[in-house]
Amino acid sequence: MAREARRAPGQGALPLTEDGPPVEVRRSGRRRKTVSAFWEGSTAVVAIPASFTRAQEAHWVERMVERLQQDTARRRGAHSDEALMERAAALSQQYFGGRTEPASIRWVTNQRRRWGSCTPSQRTIRLSHELQGMPEWVVDYVIVHELAHLLVSGHGPQFWELVGAYPRLAEAKAFLAGVAFAGSGRGDAGDGGAGDGGGWDLIDDDEDA
Repeated sequence: MAREARRAPGQGALPLTEDGPPVEVRRSGRRRKTVSAFWEGSTAVVAIPASFTRAQEAHWVERMVERLQQDTARRRGAHSDEALMERAAALSQQYFGGRTEPASIRWVTNQRRRWGSCTPSQRTIRLSHELQGMPEWVVDYVIVHELAHLLVSGHGPQFWELVGAYPRLAEAKAFLAGVAFAGSGRGDAGDGGAGDGGGWDLIDDDEDA
């Protein structure tokens, strides 16, 4: 049985298949050519010019809903533990010759003052969910940092020699320091154990998760 898209008052209904999300079409007299789409909860909202024909509407709704679903799937995939493990394996191969592949690497929500942490004895790595949405090269730096702890504990010269292979090391540290500074709301945020600022640490720890 077909569903119908919700619409603003006075607008017609668009038949949809059952396997798609609920759709609301909004026609606007201010729009001339542009079409946009976004989520409101689980409903896909498609905004189109009021001048569009029903055929144009059907075409653009199908296209924009598909794009929304693809974008959502891509974002969820990038933030999955499986994708994180794949990225860690690639970075291990690139910078450490594959010597530092972890037993597990996952996103966690309980690391309030740590960008990342590592338990070398178990070869496990955890990344703060606060990193999600940051540039990929920043997240890569945190992963490389924690991977290096699988070879060297602490933050001595040998450790930084390993991490120094990452070409955007200084830039990524500065980015994280800026995020921490902005979040702290004060200028004396302090210096994290890894020199990343704002009291946020990147650590190796055999006890804390």
